[in-house]
Amino acid sequence: MARATISRSPKPAYRCGECGWQTVKWIGRCGECQAWGTVEEVGGAKVTITAAGPVSEPALPIGQVDVEAARSEPTRVSELDRVLGGGLVRGGVILVAGEPGVGKSTLLLEVAAERARSGGRSLYVSGEESTAQVRLRAERIDALAPTLYLAAETDLSAVLGHIDAVQPDLIVLDSVQTVASAAVDGAQGGVTQVREVASALIRVSKERGIATLLVGHVTKDGSIAGPRVLEHLVDVVLHFEGDRHSRLRMVRAVKNRFGPSDEVGCFDFADGGLRSLPDPSGLFLTRRPDPVPGSCVTVTVEGKRPLLAEVQALVAPSALASPRRATSGLDSSRLAMVLAVLERRGRLRIGNQDVYASTVGGVRLREPAADLAVALAVASSTTDQPLPPLMIALGEVGLAGELRPVTGVQRRLAEAVRLGFTEALVPPDSGPAPDGIRVKEVPHLGEALHVAARLGTVVSLPRRPTS
Repeated sequence: MARATISRSPKPAYRCGECGWQTVKWIGRCGECQAWGTVEEVGGAKVTITAAGPVSEPALPIGQVDVEAARSEPTRVSELDRVLGGGLVRGGVILVAGEPGVGKSTLLLEVAAERARSGGRSLYVSGEESTAQVRLRAERIDALAPTLYLAAETDLSAVLGHIDAVQPDLIVLDSVQTVASAAVDGAQGGVTQVREVASALIRVSKERGIATLLVGHVTKDGSIAGPRVLEHLVDVVLHFEGDRHSRLRMVRAVKNRFGPSDEVGCFDFADGGLRSLPDPSGLFLTRRPDPVPGSCVTVTVEGKRPLLAEVQALVAPSALASPRRATSGLDSSRLAMVLAVLERRGRLRIGNQDVYASTVGGVRLREPAADLAVALAVASSTTDQPLPPLMIALGEVGLAGELRPVTGVQRRLAEAVRLGFTEALVPPDSGPAPDGIRVKEVPHLGEALHVAARLGTVVSLPRRPTS
């Protein structure tokens, strides 16, 4: 005998479309996630009866489940395959988010063209541009293919009609915020509409085994626009990052049901489209005939990939009562802490100086492992004397001036050796070093400055005060 479940809702209920928080009365701002205008009524007094129904497929023993449906197919864009864990999975839904103009549409148009060239069918639906505009971009980046179909639609039913007509293997929707459904209320791009559009496309993708790529907008703070439930519904969430004034673009996996969620892909964004960068370290280094003061190289880890990055600093006398502290590619609060440790523990007088710190090539250094390189670059600029040109520096600087260990030292040093660096300053207990590089373990920032002097630089430190 079939069982039924009965649920009652005696009072009107309201729910936040962002986080799912519920309340018995309507309010303008969610009490959980503090989002404005996301609380909607989800029902009044009603009785819902759910009875057992027919199943789509019978349950199978786990050993009899066919795993071929979950195999990934390469996109022929090597860096994207690296991030996805091999490629696209049939029925998988991927959300690609990023700022306007960063290159999301260009990348996905290239992916659609590669799928069409490999014998499949791709459907590219644009809600922001006309088909002629997309065609011009495709010509510019050499993404024309006979089985790549273009459509410009903003109605969900029309998008589903195109899917029925084309029967594609890959769908690209640019973007999910521009498509609306006439069956539900709400403005285009609103919480209700985005949820309905995404749910409909996910349902079609799963039923027909179509790989789907959704483009998503981001808010001013960099988070994905729309309801948070959108990120839970999709299988993969990718963040497309990059400064529009730089050629470097990075694709970072935030969520991935089919592969690693800590991988990063690097691209070179030029007039001819996006080019995969299997070895992007050269973009973050400056080649000079002679060393200059205020420059130090470190090795950062993006996902599982070690990348060499150059930190530059400029220290100059200030004419202001409060000297300036300007950063680009570095955390400003982290720089302020390193400067305080340098002045207190390293005896460098920089409190009345303007300090400018930047990275080369548009890379962003978020991890504390770059602290020592920042400190050495500032010290080199303060004394106007260069550091050794083939030296790297790794280590987190503590408030007492101690150097703390960082992860993946062996991988970082191996990458430095591959690019020709011969000296390294690292924290204590960093493990064995690869051949080809001389490693000096330094426990304190002050000792790191003195060791840098002995390695060939002429950074002169202030004398200790005599009692």
